[in-house]
Amino acid sequence: MDRRSFLAASASAVGAGLLVAPGRAAAAPGDTPARYTNSLIAQRADPHITKHTDGYYYFTATAPEYDRIILRRATTIQGLASAAETVIWRKHGSGDMGAHIWAPELHFINGRWYIYFAAGSTSDVWKIRPYVLENTSANPLTGTWTERGRIALPLDTFSLDATTFVVGGTRYLCWAQNDPAVGTGTNLYLAAMSNPYTITGTVARISVPTYSWETIGHRVNEGPAVIQRNGKVFLAFSASATDSNYCMGLLTASSSANLLSASSWAKTSTPVFATNAATSQYGPGHNCFTVSEDGRSDILVYHDRSYRDISGDPLNDPNRRTRVQKLYWRSDGTPDFGIPVPDGATPVRLRSNNFPDRFVRHWEYRARIEANVAPLADSQFRIVTGLTGSGTVSLESTNFPGYYLRHRNNEAWVDRNDGTTLFRSDATFYQRAGLADSTGASFETYATAGRYLRHYNYLLVTQPVSTTTDRADATFHLE
Repeated sequence: MDRRSFLAASASAVGAGLLVAPGRAAAAPGDTPARYTNSLIAQRADPHITKHTDGYYYFTATAPEYDRIILRRATTIQGLASAAETVIWRKHGSGDMGAHIWAPELHFINGRWYIYFAAGSTSDVWKIRPYVLENTSANPLTGTWTERGRIALPLDTFSLDATTFVVGGTRYLCWAQNDPAVGTGTNLYLAAMSNPYTITGTVARISVPTYSWETIGHRVNEGPAVIQRNGKVFLAFSASATDSNYCMGLLTASSSANLLSASSWAKTSTPVFATNAATSQYGPGHNCFTVSEDGRSDILVYHDRSYRDISGDPLNDPNRRTRVQKLYWRSDGTPDFGIPVPDGATPVRLRSNNFPDRFVRHWEYRARIEANVAPLADSQFRIVTGLTGSGTVSLESTNFPGYYLRHRNNEAWVDRNDGTTLFRSDATFYQRAGLADSTGASFETYATAGRYLRHYNYLLVTQPVSTTTDRADATFHLE
C-alpha cells in the first residue's frame, strides 16, 4: 500500500476508533497534556503523592533532618510546590522511632488514613524497622495520628520502605530488608496482609540485587512502587547507593499469577531509569506513581539531585528534590520511563493527527514521524517561549538540551542553537489551533507566513498547506 492509500485507510480507521495503540487511552477532544515545572519541591526525598477522592493531592516525603513526617495537599500536582506544609508527627525523644525517620507513604484504606514509614532507635540509629500511623479524620492534615506500632516481620533485621497495594482483592505489603543468610544489602519481600498493619502467611523474597547496576556502593533493592495496567503488575524499585549511581529497575508479574512466588516476577536486566548527564539529573529513584488532574495520564514521581559529585556520605547531603514527569506506555502495554527530563517545563510528544501511532522524533538529527519510538526521549520536546520572543514558541529537544527543531532548506532538523539571528528565526513558530482538528496544534513558521510544519513521506518539512491532506499532515496532538 503506498503512502496516500495508507493515509486514506488510516483516516477511515481513525473514524472507526481502530488505531489506538494498545496500552494507551485515546485522547479525548480538548485534552491538554500533563505539564509541570521541575523541580517540584526542594530538599524532599523519597516522595509520595496520592490523589484522593476528595479532589486533593496529598504529598509526604523524607525531610533531610530525618526527624519528622510532613504532609501537604493541593488540588493540583503543581500546587503542591507552594502548599503549606504540616508536621503531623515527630520522632520520639528516646527509644524506638527516635531516629532516621525515612520514606513515609500515605494510603487510604477502608475509610482511614495510614502512614507507613521507617525509623531507627536513639540507642541504635541503624536499627531501622517499618512502622504505621493511623488517622480516622477525613483530612489527614488534621485529627489524631495513632501509632499502630512496628510491623512484625519474620526477620528482626534492617527493614524499610514498606508500601501496600491490592491485586485480585488481596492486599499486599512489599518492603526492603536485609537477610544475613542472603548476604549484605537489602532484598525485596512480599506478603499478604490481614489488616493495614499486619502481614500474614507466606513471605516471598521476590528480588535480590545481583546485576552490576544494583550493587554499586551497596547491594540495594529498595523503594518498591506498584502500578497496574494491561493485566500486569509492574513493581519499580531503586538500586545501588544513594548517590549518582542510584537508579531504578522493574519487576513484572501477571495480575493473575501467584505473586507470592518469586518465579512469577521477571526483572529487567538493565535499569529503566538512571542518571542522565545531558539533562543534569543524577541518581533518580525512590519513586511512586500518581495520576494527572484529568485522570488520563500516569505520572512518575521521584527524587534526584542536580549535581553528580557529593562530599561525604550521600545520606548527609540534603539536596535530593521531588520531581514529576509523565509516564508513557509502549504499544506492547509496558511502561516506558524515558529519561529524567531537564529542569523547567516538562516536555510533550507530538502525535500525528492522521497517523495516530506515529510521533515526531529526531533520528540522526533529521525530524520525522515514527511509531514505537526508542529511545522515548527522541520524541519529547519542551515547548518554550520562541527564540525570537513572546507570542511565538520553539521546540527544544529533551535529550539534547540546547538543540531545537528548526527548518533549513524547508526540511526540519534538530540542531544546536548557534545564537545567530537566522537560527532563532528558523527555530521559531506560531502555535495555531490544529488545521485539521482544532483540539490539536499546528506550527506556522515565523520566517514565512503560510508555511507549516508537516510530514510528507514521514519526514518533516515546512510547506504551504491547501488540501485536506495537507492540513491533516500539519496537525499534531500534544501528549
